[in-house]
Amino acid sequence: MNKPEAEFLEHLRIDRQYSGRTIDSYRRDIDKFCDYLMRNEILLDRVSKDDIRDWLGEELDAGIGKRSCQRRMSALRGFFDYAKERGYVMENPFRFVGSPKKPVRYPKALTIEQVNAFFSANAKRTDELRLRDQAILELLYASGMRASELCALTKSQIDYGNRMIRVYGKGKKERLVPFGVTAEKAMKEYYKESRGLLLSRHKGGGDPDAFFLTNRGNEMSDRDLEYILLAIQSKTGIYLGLHPHELRHTFATHLLEGGADLRLIQELLGHESLNTTQIYTHVSQKAMRKQYKEHFPKREAAKK
Repeated sequence: MNKPEAEFLEHLRIDRQYSGRTIDSYRRDIDKFCDYLMRNEILLDRVSKDDIRDWLGEELDAGIGKRSCQRRMSALRGFFDYAKERGYVMENPFRFVGSPKKPVRYPKALTIEQVNAFFSANAKRTDELRLRDQAILELLYASGMRASELCALTKSQIDYGNRMIRVYGKGKKERLVPFGVTAEKAMKEYYKESRGLLLSRHKGGGDPDAFFLTNRGNEMSDRDLEYILLAIQSKTGIYLGLHPHELRHTFATHLLEGGADLRLIQELLGHESLNTTQIYTHVSQKAMRKQYKEHFPKREAAKK
């Protein structure tokens, strides 16, 4: 690892307060490009637009997807901005090369019927993890929290009196998100009836700060949460291909379809840019067109 890269990653860790997982992603993307520079004997401060285009061509020819290339370009653009500020390079050539356009992937959202059926099926379980899993489902859907935000949730962040949660999102940015009565009931029931049992299995003593615990009494990771959702589908027999992000998308889509303002949804999701939230307007319009086709009288067909 070269000196500019090491300093940049430390900057992300200390100044930007990025998670270890995000920093590892930046490291891999930068290392990938630095390997290309070494193979072609190109110095960091001599990188040109043509060098970047050649590297991108290699990546695409090797089968790297446009979404992955776009992410790498973003990481390297940030790295070279930092290198320029510190005097390691004169210019940031990544500012003059566009990223390959990625295909638009619209978020998948469950219907309200699917949500009700799935949550009801889970509530009928009789195993010891039912209460925890029900609380997770209810809170993910009611708040639109990211997987990482739910895993890091502590009891002190929850204000039951106002039914609000202080969420620490990307870059440790704070926002307040509400949750409903149903989620409150599920959370309180889990904490009173089930969390103690899980905590008794925690090795090393003490009580982890995390509100939600694994079946071994430990703090959850994003991967643990993904596994829990897979397990819930297996136990209920309802397979939706569910990922934590699907419930976040469902939260946003149902709010928009219910008439919520797009800027409110942006605030609740913790999006920095309204452009990121705009994608939900397409999802809502798609549902609107489907409803129109199903219910509008087909007079044209009757005339034939």
